[in-house]
Amino acid sequence: MYDTVASTRKAAGEAILELAREGLDVVAVSADTSKSMFTTLLREEFPERFIEAGIAEQNMMMMAAGLAATGKISFAASYSVFTSMRCCEQLRTFIAYPNLDVKVIAGIGGFSAGIEGVTHVATEDLGIVRCIANTSVLAPSDAIATKKAVKAAAVHKGPVYIRVGRDPSPVLFDDSYQFEIGKAVTCRQGSDVTLLATGLVLAEVLEAAELLQGQGIGAEVIEVHTLKPILNPQLVVDAAIKTGNIITVEDHNVIGGLGTVTAELLAGKGVFNIKKLGLQDIFAESGTPEELMIKYRLKAPCIVEEVKSHLGAK
Repeated sequence: MYDTVASTRKAAGEAILELAREGLDVVAVSADTSKSMFTTLLREEFPERFIEAGIAEQNMMMMAAGLAATGKISFAASYSVFTSMRCCEQLRTFIAYPNLDVKVIAGIGGFSAGIEGVTHVATEDLGIVRCIANTSVLAPSDAIATKKAVKAAAVHKGPVYIRVGRDPSPVLFDDSYQFEIGKAVTCRQGSDVTLLATGLVLAEVLEAAELLQGQGIGAEVIEVHTLKPILNPQLVVDAAIKTGNIITVEDHNVIGGLGTVTAELLAGKGVFNIKKLGLQDIFAESGTPEELMIKYRLKAPCIVEEVKSHLGAK
């Protein structure tokens, strides 16, 4: 369905370099992940703006905090399983509490890390970081959105956590795409069911909506690229009221992520038929991202089946 693919983690590295070229006082800190997270792009052109912390993610976060305390826009780039859990105290106490301008690029998020094994598949990270005060949580859906998210984060006051993938993924948008932290985006109109997606699974949700259309089911698709803050909650509420049927889709535990965010938004707003697709409070197994997407029913044909079952059970 998609002709073009591109790496979101590479897009993040390119955006950091572009910010430096544009004159922003950005720096990057790596935890032996500079090549993987493409902060090598900044290091090669602006070596004085780059620090290698080695395999010491907590030190990376503390260095990023120290640099931000001097007034710099500090990027800390490593894998999401480490940035959200190994570094949780440093992120909370030394970055979020003083509200420093540290932007965390959290790589190989969700199922994109599947071949690394269960220990490296972070499917709790968005929920964990969302609980930390002062911290914005972003999960862009493609390389275009990622680049715009990084640039928006650079001028946003306070800590920002940006989840990106690993391998090239479908390019869904073009340069006209508007990204604003906190503002969910309606990608497709529909009147039968509302599909909410965050991160790279949006590609499967959009494909599912096409398949559903061919079967006479109109699916409204909303990209929720920001899990905190939500600045236009009425967009989600209105879509839910219109269809009455809501399905959230995420490569994350349904506890704490998009499913939880959606339930919080809709609480007290009406009576809705809600279903959460994602990990049902379990750990993902090891496997390729494709295998995991099939097993946990996040591929487009699986989403179609889930929608039809959901509507039939109403």
